[in-house]
Amino acid sequence: MLGAIEAGGTKFVLAVSDDELTIIERVSIPTTTPEETFKKVFEFFDNYKVKAIGIGSFGPIDVNTASDSYGFITSTPKTAWENTDFIGMMKERYPVPMGWTTDVNAAALGELNYGAAKGMSSCLYLTVGTGVGGGAVINGEPLEGFGHPEMGHILVRKHTTDTFDGNCPYHNDCLEGLAAGPAIEKRYNKKAQDLSDNDDVWEVEAYYLAQALMSYTLTISPEKIILGGGVMKQAQLFPLIRNQFASLLNDYVQTPDLDDYIVSPSLKDDAGITGCLILAQRAL
Repeated sequence: MLGAIEAGGTKFVLAVSDDELTIIERVSIPTTTPEETFKKVFEFFDNYKVKAIGIGSFGPIDVNTASDSYGFITSTPKTAWENTDFIGMMKERYPVPMGWTTDVNAAALGELNYGAAKGMSSCLYLTVGTGVGGGAVINGEPLEGFGHPEMGHILVRKHTTDTFDGNCPYHNDCLEGLAAGPAIEKRYNKKAQDLSDNDDVWEVEAYYLAQALMSYTLTISPEKIILGGGVMKQAQLFPLIRNQFASLLNDYVQTPDLDDYIVSPSLKDDAGITGCLILAQRAL
């Protein structure tokens, strides 16, 4: 039996599966303090004898196995979780092999193996919601170096009509500061889902996201770009992003057909937990 934790900023998804990754039980718990949250994590996994656990966590996290703080959530804006030894706490309770990466890397892994990028060797997964986060799998492996990608914090050009200063406490007008859900809400004083029919909103949003996707394409060259998260449930965004992307790239490099290149997740909200189960399987 395999275990998985998709540790998000607002909720943890916990699951156990058989060796073929068929989920046997799955629950969702709120992300509160580490003490409260881990108590519920332990209550769930104590009911099962798992051989390995895969964890995809919100970050920043330390993924460098040579580091003294490997397995920690590090400098997160969720201050209660800063410097939390996630892997250490789990291994103390369950001394089994564990896979560890970001939640978006896990989602990319899920989509590569069972979703929109199945049969390929690389993909990029970008979630656009409360924040903007990106992960990638290259040659079948999650993209990591001394750390992990923080794709939501790249700098983008401001749209000529956009007077909003940005919402990121670190950079103001980075991608997350301009394109995440809270930025849309602060700019227009309405939630994204209440602005569905406002074309100007989505033209500006598409401009920022298309710039980011062009940068990722030029640096990583993924075979597929998958866009998830609450903001991307606005289906009208996809053709706008593809059009802006084509205009910005201006035929500098050849890409796959954009209708097949920039897509929504096939696994929908299951991409992350599927990737975490794959991490557990690999950890064995």
